[in-house]
Amino acid sequence: MTMRTCLYCDEPIQGRSDKKFCDVNCRNGYNNSLKQDTNNLFRNVHNTLRRNYRILQELNPNDKSTVYKEDLIRKGFNFDFFTNRFETKQGKVYFYLYDLGYTELESGKLLLVKKQDWMNW
Repeated sequence: MTMRTCLYCDEPIQGRSDKKFCDVNCRNGYNNSLKQDTNNLFRNVHNTLRRNYRILQELNPNDKSTVYKEDLIRKGFNFDFFTNRFETKQGKVYFYLYDLGYTELESGKLLLVKKQDWMNW
């Protein structure tokens, strides 16, 4: 009979014949290590979206305002990350982070808006 070892720590396993880990901590550690690269990607994207949202929230306290694009860049806003893109019938494109959005105006300005009924898009 061969001695079974834990897939995570290589310690001997006692118990059921189909057991793969010596305890719950090893099972969790093993599964977390499998997902680590993916979790980092999701974490980085989510953190960027959250930072962008907070910047829009800070610069748009009245649900509609005009700011310079440079102000967002200075605060660390990343224009590559957004959750939704909306194009009006007139061809104007709005980029949204959940319920907060922006569109480009003339001469380096942005119109910041808040979608009031964003759950019913």
